[in-house]
Amino acid sequence: MPVPVLDQLWVYLSASPLLHLLVTFLAFMGASYINRLLGGTPFLHPVVLTIVLIIAFLTLTDTDYATYFEGAQFIHFLLGPATVALAIPLYDYRERVRRLLVPILLSCVAGIVTAVTSAVGVAMLMGASRETVLTLAPKSVTSPIAMGIAEKLGGIPSLAAGLVLITGSIGCALGPVIFRLVRVRDPSVQGFTMGVAAHGFGTAYSFSSIGAVAGAFAGLAMGLTGLLTAFILPPLVHLFGL
Repeated sequence: MPVPVLDQLWVYLSASPLLHLLVTFLAFMGASYINRLLGGTPFLHPVVLTIVLIIAFLTLTDTDYATYFEGAQFIHFLLGPATVALAIPLYDYRERVRRLLVPILLSCVAGIVTAVTSAVGVAMLMGASRETVLTLAPKSVTSPIAMGIAEKLGGIPSLAAGLVLITGSIGCALGPVIFRLVRVRDPSVQGFTMGVAAHGFGTAYSFSSIGAVAGAFAGLAMGLTGLLTAFILPPLVHLFGL
């Protein structure tokens, strides 16, 4: 196809906000295919590969993020309903959750305190700025909640979203290895752990790679962790003198 025709085609497509929605879908499909070719390794999670592909596309086409988000915001909107929908599989295990309610709540609190104190402590020891430390604090909850908490604390919401993605991908990579090392085989424990430590990434991994029980408990852990973090994090940050 002649170059002028390609230029005209690009001008036409770039004028539509749906272009970037299509780019996002194609990038994820391509990333999923690459991940399957590599044996489904969690070290190259499809979401991480998708981010790399979209960044490359935006760089090559000289497209700013605001323009991209104008078209892709529909996916962002669906994040909320998708999170709420995780309650549906959990409903099948409501009796089990009721029996384990106290251990579940204690585990969530322990996971939040560990995640926050380790991240904040290491960042402070390495001389990170106050703004960076406050951005790191909510890294272990799902993106919408982490961004809101970071903004309220005085951190950087957009950076918090990126740190959430990094945390989730690392959790998916290391979680299965740790389960084998400590010989944890109960799918509900595995799923709950992945939900606490790796939020949405861990929940998706639990549904796809462990099973419905693990996915249900991962969704429960992700929701509870996000809710409790909003209450626990401010006092913890205050204890660090931030």
